[in-house]
Amino acid sequence: MNYLTVENISKSFGERTLFDNISFGINKDQKIAFIAKNGSGKTTIMNILNGNDEPDTGKVVVRKEIKMAFLSQVPQLQDELTIEESIFASDNEVLKVIEQYEKALENPEDEEAYQRAFDQMDQHNAWDFETQFKQILFKLKLEDFKLKVKSLSGGQKKRLSLAIILINRPDLLILDEPTNHLDLEMIEWLESYFAKEPITLFMVTHDRFFLERVCNEIIELDNGKLYQYKGNYSYYLEKKEQRIASENASVDKAQNLFVKELDWMRRQPKARTTKSKSRQDDFYVIKEKAQSRRRENVVELEINMERMGSKIIELHKISKKFKDRVILDNFSFDFQRGERIGIIGKNGTGKSTFLNLITGTIPVDSGKVVTGDTIKVGYYTQSGINPKPMQKVIDVIKEYGEYIPLMKGRTISAGQLLERFLFDRKKQHDFVEKLSGGELKRLYLCTVLIQNPNFLILDEPTNDLDIVTLNVLENFLLDYPGCLIVVSHDRYFMDKIVDHLFVFRGNGVIEDFPGNYSDFRAYEDSAEPAKKELSSVNTEKNSWKKQNETAGLTFNEQKEFQKIEKEIKDLEWEKKKIEDLFSEGKVADAEIESKANELQQIILKIETKEERWFELSAKIE
Repeated sequence: MNYLTVENISKSFGERTLFDNISFGINKDQKIAFIAKNGSGKTTIMNILNGNDEPDTGKVVVRKEIKMAFLSQVPQLQDELTIEESIFASDNEVLKVIEQYEKALENPEDEEAYQRAFDQMDQHNAWDFETQFKQILFKLKLEDFKLKVKSLSGGQKKRLSLAIILINRPDLLILDEPTNHLDLEMIEWLESYFAKEPITLFMVTHDRFFLERVCNEIIELDNGKLYQYKGNYSYYLEKKEQRIASENASVDKAQNLFVKELDWMRRQPKARTTKSKSRQDDFYVIKEKAQSRRRENVVELEINMERMGSKIIELHKISKKFKDRVILDNFSFDFQRGERIGIIGKNGTGKSTFLNLITGTIPVDSGKVVTGDTIKVGYYTQSGINPKPMQKVIDVIKEYGEYIPLMKGRTISAGQLLERFLFDRKKQHDFVEKLSGGELKRLYLCTVLIQNPNFLILDEPTNDLDIVTLNVLENFLLDYPGCLIVVSHDRYFMDKIVDHLFVFRGNGVIEDFPGNYSDFRAYEDSAEPAKKELSSVNTEKNSWKKQNETAGLTFNEQKEFQKIEKEIKDLEWEKKKIEDLFSEGKVADAEIESKANELQQIILKIETKEERWFELSAKIE
């Protein structure tokens, strides 16, 4: 069944043509990835599909009964609504039923309204639906339903927008970089969810593992033309290499890029390892593989950076915490020449803080960071670039340097570096304000690299970069002879670049693992089964249907039982808010006593209501 058809659409801005006369369709159960260079029209096409933009020519036809949803880079939410209210603000009939039921719980004296709401829950099979959407919110770390949208971070807003879309289960889902602002645990959950759910997808993403494991078709926009590949990312690489070779046998550089990428994909394990009897054996096998991995790379760009002395960067028992939140606890490490470390961990475990401690951007609480005299640090942060008004691309780079020295007296100029990162000569003389978000990221990378650091730190360098640029960056970093630290949620990128990992577990616990991300996952999976993940929704206490089908409670007691559940949740949220204020140091001195008293009162209320809950629970047969 065809859901959406794009017929001969074109789009230009002034003299610049993004694409001309392109057509494709989206059918039921297809999971399509849309690939294109930054600045070539990806976002424009997404907006045209969603109806937020119009093509100059052609049209988009959407099947009438199809329910379509769009996840954009900039979430469209109402600031004054809470997380819960934002979810219920949709047109989903089942969500409306759940909302009415919750309101009925808040007014137990209206028995008639409660019974109507209860019957509607049964009629629409809403009990299971409620459990499913609570699990989605738990997986996306959106557990405080009372938080207002205006108080959420950019990442939380993106996750809330994604949650609302998943909860409403549209027929056709259009996603713009769905894995941005998700930690690795969330990405792997979303990957598994999309892989098994019967949902039709059309997405833009730079996450190549996500492409490999979720998508069954790839559409590429290359130089204004569309190419379609019926398969996953590995298949796309193979067929694109063949296409490039047949179109122009002289395009050796582009062809070699895809040959190397395809070869890398073929060498990856097809499935995770089975459980091992001896994890120690696994560990040493992985360590040996990690030490030999980079020897496979053929050096193409011999960078001649400043010689490193015997002292690189030394961390001597450094500690850092913010109130009660421990980031580092007496952590020591001595960086060696050529060290290539990836940093992984859940959001909020202190990865970016660690980089800021190394660079001296923020001070340590105790211990010391010693940097060698010959070390020149290049630090790519998430904050990006702030160009001057009316500044040209080439001038931004030349402010930092004219060239990078190579071996044997050769150099690579600022212009050549820009060309390597896909800014042609014409683009180099464009004004910076004309660049797309991904192009700005590329330019920022070039400003860091032109300074020729011998210790390179990259904090989420892959966000907003297209796959072609990622391949270029990976090849550059494979040739890079200095020390490298990378924080990234891009598992594919990490696999190719790093030799070992710092795994941030939280509460100051950091493990040094000798391998890349796939090695780490295989090693973790070879362990004995860990404790099952605690669900955010306790089955016994939160399955509404089970609560209301139990014998032993009168009608009024059932209503009281439900009401107490909700009141305890609300009090827990209030308690957490105040505790967070104390832990983050946001309570003014004059308010400390009153806030402490308020917290104590909330704790007493929770204890009283929990006693009554257990009292009623004991009556259930």
